[in-house]
Amino acid sequence: MPIQSINPINNQLIQEFEEHTDKDIEKVLSRAESTYNHWRRVAFAERTQLMLAAAAQLKQRKTHYAQLMTDEMGKVKQEAIAEVEKCALTCEYYAERAEKFLADESLSVPEGEAYIAYDPIGAVLAVMPWNFPFWQVVRFAAPNLMAGNVGILKHASNVPQCALALEEVFREAGFPEGAFQTLLISNEQVNYLLEDRRVRAATLTGSEGAGSSVARKAGEQIKKTVLELGGSDPFIVLADADVAQAAEIGVKARMINCGQSCIAAKRFIIHRSIYDDFVTLFLQKMQQLKQGNPNEVETDYGPMARADLADELVNQVQKSVAKGAKVLLGGARPNREGAFLDATVLTNISPGTPAYDEELFGPVACLFKVDSEDEAIRIANDSPYGLGGSVWTQDIERGKVLARQIESGAVYINKMMASHPAVPFGGVKLSGYGRELSHLGIREFVNQKTVWIN
Repeated sequence: MPIQSINPINNQLIQEFEEHTDKDIEKVLSRAESTYNHWRRVAFAERTQLMLAAAAQLKQRKTHYAQLMTDEMGKVKQEAIAEVEKCALTCEYYAERAEKFLADESLSVPEGEAYIAYDPIGAVLAVMPWNFPFWQVVRFAAPNLMAGNVGILKHASNVPQCALALEEVFREAGFPEGAFQTLLISNEQVNYLLEDRRVRAATLTGSEGAGSSVARKAGEQIKKTVLELGGSDPFIVLADADVAQAAEIGVKARMINCGQSCIAAKRFIIHRSIYDDFVTLFLQKMQQLKQGNPNEVETDYGPMARADLADELVNQVQKSVAKGAKVLLGGARPNREGAFLDATVLTNISPGTPAYDEELFGPVACLFKVDSEDEAIRIANDSPYGLGGSVWTQDIERGKVLARQIESGAVYINKMMASHPAVPFGGVKLSGYGRELSHLGIREFVNQKTVWIN
């Protein structure tokens, strides 16, 4: 069955690609193993130069790569360019720091000399999503290639051009053939890869269903996994917060990438004393956003990545409304072709509804009014997810106390939740396990080997 690239602006077919066959997969695995046996012994100095060349390749062709994202999943062009630039930054970050992150670490022992050596482990399979089609891949590829591993990418089926372009980035930068390869395959073929002895570990960003499936199969093979799954991040606004700033950043935090981000603010938990003021400002800012063609400069948000995703999100909204939720803004598909959904704001949300219990992956904000900080924390933690979150207050010390009480992999105070190569990224509960980025990310897929010399 062919893999199709469909433009969500108009639902028109861009290009079709044939799935790789079992024979193709075998070639990729064989090439990965052969390359790894050489690549693992390449000095850091050479790896660094190649990774810097990859960063340069991304910078030089950022407009081209950005256009691929806009065409395949509807990302606003300026956001797409910023994504490619962030990828280049991450390549530079690990090029400059990987050797230090993986340097031998001395241990205090009663006799002799002991240290931890960080050795590569082999081919790592990356199963990646469509919402940040370059960033999600590069934040895996840069640290793992610098660590001496090789990568095999199984990207989301709706972004095949992006998947092939990512292989091109590292090939054109001069990495050896087999260091980073893309496979255009179905989800069912992932199990075949996980069962192969040449694949030593796997990382997945996606839904909890996909994560559970990959973790189950990898577990059968005793292979390590890192999972970055869904999120329903709380955005807590306390009574003493700068309401205008919180409302302005809140809209941006909800609507970036048309709301299709695991770490987008999704549940706005606001103290009663400032609730009305916040809602007024929040609605004003949401109404000012311009929906349109993501190729146009004046567009603030474009279509969702696929029409079926927009339909599914509308269904979640309608089910929530049927159980008492109130629509303050939007709530429907506009009368235009493409996978568009109007910016939506819900309130009066109760447990047992999709808006309370599930992740709403798109341009829908959920508002909650609370009477106390304790109630805010209770609602924030009353979720199966735990990826990120933020607290808005002028009392920084109080913000730090509350940050420790939120069950998530990260909490930002008076700052929009966002990933950065220097900061560990990952979640708890159904948001997954393991960490990407920073020094923790590069150590996930290495053998932390103890060496003790008498």
